[in-house]
Order: sequence, then C-alpha cells, then structure tokens
Amino acid sequence: MNKLYIGNVSAEASEQDFETIFEQWKIPHSGPFLVKTGYAFVDCPDEKAAMKAIDVLSGKVELHGKVLEVEHSVPKRQRSCKLQIRNIPPHMQWEVLDGMLAQYGTVESCEQVNTDTETAVVNVRYAAKDQTRLAMEKLNGYMMENYALKVSYIPDETASPEGPSEGGRRSFNARGPPRSGSPSLGARPKVQSDIPLRMLVPTQFVGAIIGKQGDTIRNLTKQTHSKIDIHRKENAGAAEKPITIHSTPEGSSNACRTIMEIMQKEAIDTKFTEEIPLKILVHNNFVGRLIGKEGRNLKKIEQDTGTKITISSLQDLTVYNPERTITVKGAIENCGRAEEEVMKKIREAYESDVAAMNLQSNLIPGLNLNALGLFPSGTPGMGPSMSSLPPPGAHGGYSFGQGNPESETVHLFIPTLAVGAIIGKQGQHIKQLSHFAGASIKIAPAEGMDPKHRMVIIVGPPEAQFKAQCRIFGKLKEENFFGPKEEVKLEAHIKVPSFAAGRVIGKGGKTVNELQNLTCAEVVVPRDQTPDEKDQVIVKIIGHFFACQLAQRKIQEILAQVRRQQQLKPAPGAQPPLPRRK
Repeated sequence: MNKLYIGNVSAEASEQDFETIFEQWKIPHSGPFLVKTGYAFVDCPDEKAAMKAIDVLSGKVELHGKVLEVEHSVPKRQRSCKLQIRNIPPHMQWEVLDGMLAQYGTVESCEQVNTDTETAVVNVRYAAKDQTRLAMEKLNGYMMENYALKVSYIPDETASPEGPSEGGRRSFNARGPPRSGSPSLGARPKVQSDIPLRMLVPTQFVGAIIGKQGDTIRNLTKQTHSKIDIHRKENAGAAEKPITIHSTPEGSSNACRTIMEIMQKEAIDTKFTEEIPLKILVHNNFVGRLIGKEGRNLKKIEQDTGTKITISSLQDLTVYNPERTITVKGAIENCGRAEEEVMKKIREAYESDVAAMNLQSNLIPGLNLNALGLFPSGTPGMGPSMSSLPPPGAHGGYSFGQGNPESETVHLFIPTLAVGAIIGKQGQHIKQLSHFAGASIKIAPAEGMDPKHRMVIIVGPPEAQFKAQCRIFGKLKEENFFGPKEEVKLEAHIKVPSFAAGRVIGKGGKTVNELQNLTCAEVVVPRDQTPDEKDQVIVKIIGHFFACQLAQRKIQEILAQVRRQQQLKPAPGAQPPLPRRK
C-alpha cells in the first residue's frame, strides 16, 4: 500500500518539480514520478514514507498555483470496503469514533496507524461496499473539534487471508498502550463485552494500582486479558478517580477483584481504617432495570451475595454525567459476586435496547438513533453520550428514508407537574423541541378526571414522533419526575379506525398478545368504546421509550396493511372484474 496518487496537478508540472518537493520535505521515494495530465503517481519504499507524504503534502503544498491532493493509489477493483481516515482530533475517545463510524454500517475492523503527526489515523473496514461509500461521502471533510477529517480508499485485498498487522499498524486485538499523542485510541480485544466495567476508586490508592513504573497495572492487564484505563486527569483534586476496564465479562470481574485486593492491602500498609466499598458506574438508562419492579432485582442480588447495595440519587445526574454510582459493601469475595450479577443485568438491558434500536432502524429507514442522546452510544456507560454530536453530513439534522411518510398523531401523557419543564421559560423548550423534531407539539388544556396527568399532542411523521417522544422521555428523566426506583414509563394513545381495531386485537387477542411479547409494552384496546366523530377508537400503549416506540410502529404497520386492503376493494357500485377465460 505504498503507491501514491497525486491529484489536482497543474498542466505545467514536471517530474523535476515533484523531485524537488519530495527532496525539500525529506520524503523518500523508490521510483520515478509518472506525470499525467492533471495527476501523477509515485512509489514509496514503505508505508511510513507514504503516510508522511500524505500528512505533509496533501492539501498543504502548492505547485504552479494548485494545492496538491495526495492519497493512496487504489485500483478500482480494490476500492471496496476499506477506508483510511486521517486528521482525527488528538484527544478523541474510541467510543465517540466507534459511534460515528457505526452510523454508516457494520465496522468489521478499525486499526490505528502509527504516524508522526499530532492527529491520528485509522484504517477502517466496513462489511459492505455501499456502507463504505456512504461513510466516504459523509465523513470526508466533516469538521470535528476544528479538525476536517480526510477520508480515502485504501487497497482492499479481500482475497488474501487476514494475518497479523504489519508496518507499524496497531489493530484492536493488539496489546500495549496507545502511541504518544494519539487520540486515546488504545488497543482492545475483539472478544470483549460491549459494555466496559467502570469503577470509582479513592485517589490515594491509584498509585498502588498502577505500581512502580506501571508494573502492577501491566501485570493485571496481562493476567486478565483486559485493557484498563485509569482516568487520573479527570476531576482534578477529586477524592475518587474512575477506572474503565475493557474485557470479557470474566476478565472484567477478575480485574475488579484484583483491584479491590490491591486497595485492601494498601489500606493495611498505610493504616487506612475506613471501609473501602466497591463503586461501579452505570449509565442511568440501565439503572431502572437493574433495580427491578419494587426493587426486586437489587434485593435478590443483595440476598444472593451477602452484600448491601445502594444507588446514588438522580439529583447527581447532569447532561455531562449520565452515570449513577452503585455502591456495594461487604467482603471482597461477596462484592466480586455482586459485581458479576450487577453487570449481568446491565449487559442484558443493553442488549435489549440494542435489539430495540435495530428494529427501530429497520422500521424507520435512515433514522440515526445514536445521535438522539437517550441511549449511550458507542460503548455505553462511557461518560457523556453523543447527544451533542450531530451525524456527519447532517448539519445538526437527520436524514431519513425516501418520500414523505404520512403524518401521525400521538397523545403522550406526562405528569402534570412536568408541564412547566416541557414548556420551558416563555415556551422556549417546547419551541426548540418542536423545531428539533420537525413535529407540532402542544400541551392539551387540563380537563377530565385525571388531575395527575396532562396530554401532549404530537403531530408529525414517524421520525418526528421518534425524536419528539425521545426528548420528552429524556427530559422527564433529567428533571427527576420519576423516583430512583422507577423507570420512565409513559402512556401513549393512538387513534385507529374502528373497523381496524379488530385487526390490532387479532383473533382471540392473538395479535395484541404477540405485540406485547415482542415490544415489552402494555397494549390495550379498551372494549365498548364509542367511536369519535371520525369513526376512530383509542389504542393505549404503556412502556419505557423503546417499548413504546416499537409498539407504535408495529400498530402503524397493521393500519397500513388495512389501508392497502381497503384500497384494493372495488368501490360500491363498481363493475366486478370479468371472469378470466379458461
């Protein structure tokens, strides 16, 4: 991969011009320059020289009034599924990069390339050509923290078996720390869990965990096959520091136990007498399911492991800190068992949400779920979510499927006390929400028998419904309208033609039962309803955000089928079709 393509070449450029430029910038080349009209080719002796030419010359050096473009020369037959992304901001986290790349398809591999530049470079392989092409179109030139990303194809020798990385590249499954100046893109094993284990440890024990010249943490990494990040620079002066462990569930648990043992030994050596509990950081989106209905899940873990578990208040959450602290007290062995059970529940919640998200993606083509901010994107549980990061190429908006889908009306019921928070000061929040979602959002007047709830009327196509409802659920969570042992569950009403209600229920309630099993939402079609003036009846949906959304989409699918069948029926008085001749 050492052949270079030089583009935007002036007609006046000569081979000698390129010789001079490469000599001036001390870039070696192993063959003559092949100069054509508007472009040129050259071979470099190794990948390091090729990368230096790209970093130093592309978009920076001018020749006869034209700024040169330099990239890897890739034959058309090899422009398939591999891209190189350059000029990545110096302190970008893996989680943010992963989330960004995943918006365009399935990333099969992502390898960091060693370069001498301040910014980082990665080679990415997507599962399909169309995904690679989309990523190329959207990411090339996309601004991140004042850095314009540069994306180009690199040769994809898919016919050759994948061997170990060469030429100084470091892949996810390689070991060792990231290079100096890289954007925190450390190596990771491919078999790890998608959810890292996040711990909080007292600052005074960080030195013991790292060990003399990093020996302790190095040995711990090897023994548990983990990647362990100790975030020493976070929260300067804080009494506690976070540790992130990327590994398999078993590897994470082993690392956690060893860290607890190191802290206990250090406490004895330094005559530290206070109890050192295990503290686990968990994204708030998963905490409701960890607690369980009426706290049953948490009580069972406590009983099974002989520990005492408490969870930090919702009051401590901010947009920038969506994590809750799970504090586990007990003997080290018991705390270790509790960690296994806690993280098992968290992983189950994550997998359930991912499944729901994938279904939503299929139901609303092009919907960018990662950027909505309700779900921790990339690697969940890792600090701030990407809600502030619009998808590249969307300029703060979202791109969706083709055509103009039909507008829908959903009535969402929120606590009466939350109305002020949804409206915002002088109506600012509801205006911003309406603009963001592309939906009409109105709070209905207080009326009826239920003083505890108010109806929010949301009108818009499916993607607008998704975004508006997503932000409303999120706002209620942020503003603490649900207690620490409650998950945000709301009731939504959609109206369906009275003749279609039977289709939603199904024979003997079969369809509605299947809906409930699939979506985990409660779906109710109240009996003996009197249809309104439009001959419509209400379907009630109760559940957390993803469950509620999935149920709405499935019901709309049923209604679309009914409408299609209605259109196929002959109009009253129309001539029946002539029988076909045999």
